[in-house]
Amino acid sequence: MTVEPFRNEPIETFQTEEARRAMREALRRVREEFGRHYPLYIGGEWVDTKERMVSLNPSAPSEVVGTTAKAGKAEAEAALEAAWKAFKTWKDWPQEDRSRLLLKAAALMRRRKRELEATLVYEVGKNWVEASADVAEAIDFIEYYARAALRYRYPAVEVVPYPGEDNESFYVPLGAGVVIAPWNFPVAIFTGMIMGPVAVGNTVIAKPAEDAVVVGAKVFEIFHEAGFPPGVVNFLPGVGEEVGAYLVEHPRTRFINFTGSLEVGLKIYEAAGRLAPGQTWFKRAYVETGGKDAIIVDETADFDLAAEGVVVSAYGFQGQKCSAASRLILTQGAYEPVLERVLKRAERLSVGPAEENPDLGPVVSAEQERKVLSYIEIGKNEGQLVLGGKRLEGEGYFIAPTVFTEVPPKARIAQEEIFGPVLSVIRVKDFAEALEVANDTPYGLTGGVYSRKREHLEWARREFHVGNLYFNRKITGALVGVQPFGGFKLSGTNAKTGALDYLRLFLEMKAVAERF
Repeated sequence: MTVEPFRNEPIETFQTEEARRAMREALRRVREEFGRHYPLYIGGEWVDTKERMVSLNPSAPSEVVGTTAKAGKAEAEAALEAAWKAFKTWKDWPQEDRSRLLLKAAALMRRRKRELEATLVYEVGKNWVEASADVAEAIDFIEYYARAALRYRYPAVEVVPYPGEDNESFYVPLGAGVVIAPWNFPVAIFTGMIMGPVAVGNTVIAKPAEDAVVVGAKVFEIFHEAGFPPGVVNFLPGVGEEVGAYLVEHPRTRFINFTGSLEVGLKIYEAAGRLAPGQTWFKRAYVETGGKDAIIVDETADFDLAAEGVVVSAYGFQGQKCSAASRLILTQGAYEPVLERVLKRAERLSVGPAEENPDLGPVVSAEQERKVLSYIEIGKNEGQLVLGGKRLEGEGYFIAPTVFTEVPPKARIAQEEIFGPVLSVIRVKDFAEALEVANDTPYGLTGGVYSRKREHLEWARREFHVGNLYFNRKITGALVGVQPFGGFKLSGTNAKTGALDYLRLFLEMKAVAERF
């Protein structure tokens, strides 16, 4: 099999009139589809149910983007049966053939790129560039895993020769597993969590986030058109506490691949460790959760560069990224100049309906709006509110970019994940204290340092305890194949998506010896 080397998919920034025109046309077409219904996808068939999942436009919650069928226990059983049936043959497909199917899916997704971007704008409130980045990352995951899977072909494992025997070790896939995906990257993370296991011979039942079921259905239209055999991929929108929990606890579930909140991740990890009646394996559970990510700026830094990176990292997609900067740690010499620059940039940010391509759109739901506003009220008692701190006018869930200063390192708004456009600024005396404060949360996902001092950068390289660390640049936007993504501590199990090692998580090694 001959394929071009992997290259990251370009992210459209809509600087040309041609790109803007294409996006406006995609938005028009997707808006015309509002209210469309999408069924489940089980065993290669589109399956409807009486109950519905309803998806609203967070920029205008009176608008129904679409509905999907709602899966229950019966549909979960059917999906597991279909997945295990498909596994019997899918596991034996030559790796080249499986990889070709993934490359076909990537090509189809590329052709529907603008449509998927427009759906993200309406369904989860991403502006145009954030939507483009989401879809580009999904394409990257498919393209990368299609190539990476070839590295696990027989005989991928080198063993030491032994006299009088033929010895070999090779990888085999695990079986049928469950993917439970988040709403904040409902194309990229959803696609990557499915295609990684599938690429190396597993089968998957995928539950999309409840706030992003429509774009999940469109991803499955692509998988269907690509020609995955019936049962290899199955689409099961439903309520997490119902169908998600049922699948997690089911004795026939071989592995669980989850991205979401710490609270839910802990429940899944605990449930996966319990042996269900009839279960004959230890379930593998990969749980990627949240972050309380910090950027440190010291007195030697380029203050303009730092301020720009902080604002992009804190407020991109309304701060609804597990990698978003929610803490800004400033040494004494950097405090005033950096804070002044951050505030000037943040107060210029536009907020409005996502289809108008503002800097910030709405937060994703009424529930998320309540959560963010509740933390803002907490913050008013813990720090000094210097910017934002309120819900903005309009039907949508619009919250002003918010900055708190003089925040104690142990304050709740400096320790707990808010997942919104809220930045806590913490003053420290020197770089040693900055690192101590940065590491002093339960999380360890992303972090950043702005400094011109090599000693500080190398100190952070060793001691800043996060899975993804960035120097003199923003701390969001990890690229597939370039910056493998996954955290330390309670940020998750360090699955490192977008890396060759990720696929190994869904394989087990078999050793065979024959004596002559």
